[in-house]
Amino acid sequence: MTETSLTALRQLFLERYDEFKSRLTQRLGSADSAGDVLQDVWLRLARKDAIGSVHNPGSYLLRIVLNVAEDRRRAERRYLTAVEVESLLHLADETPDPARTVEARSDLRALSAVLAELPVRRRVILLAARLDNMPRQEIANRLGISLRLVSKELQLAHEYCVARRLEMKDISCAPDD
Repeated sequence: MTETSLTALRQLFLERYDEFKSRLTQRLGSADSAGDVLQDVWLRLARKDAIGSVHNPGSYLLRIVLNVAEDRRRAERRYLTAVEVESLLHLADETPDPARTVEARSDLRALSAVLAELPVRRRVILLAARLDNMPRQEIANRLGISLRLVSKELQLAHEYCVARRLEMKDISCAPDD
């Protein structure tokens, strides 16, 4: 299509504007969206300096209109809906407040103290099993002891930690004299 033909294509678009808007409104469910798409089509046509050979200008324009509508639909899918934005605005802040941070650090210090009280082998077994998530058989192989002894040491370590934790709670809850 020559420069004259591009002008003719723009003129055809203007002549069939209402028809395109009606079809798009049905397809998109919104006259405003249809108008936005047609404005984008007009801007694309206005930016063109030249265009190749077009055998059926009406079908060519309709294809441009439908392609722009599809491009807009894809772009809008990437955005959050108003409901999604609203739900994000009401997310609870799960970061601990200063008091909870102090309490957690205190608990960690207490746990470190209790672990330090355990015999070395018992502590190694407890940390390997609970912290490193190591299977008991692997712990037994690494330490050169039986699987039964690993289980027994792990149980004793748990019992000791629970008992010490209860003692610490009792002490912290006791009234000051």
